[in-house]
Amino acid sequence: MTQYITLTETLNDLRKEGYTEDFNLRQNCLECQNGQVKVFADDFKVDKYYRFEGESNPSDSSILYAISSDRLGLKGVLVNAYGIYSEALTDQMVEKLQIRN
Repeated sequence: MTQYITLTETLNDLRKEGYTEDFNLRQNCLECQNGQVKVFADDFKVDKYYRFEGESNPSDSSILYAISSDRLGLKGVLVNAYGIYSEALTDQMVEKLQIRN
């Protein structure tokens, strides 16, 4: 896997790989296409993820997820803060987005 320095560089390469949707995190699903499409935990998988640490400011720390849904024919990205800045989610969404080594 390529090791990236910046979030922007990583996003640009993922777009070239077809991850064109911008997902927004909701409590129990992901949304895209201006809220018109809801993707629930059973309907997507995390293909890749990248962690970015804020060098000077801890609030700049984030995780970039490359996500696909075969059932809906979607591929996209989700950028989310982690730590104390992360969103409140259902247990099912937490399990789905949990990073495992």
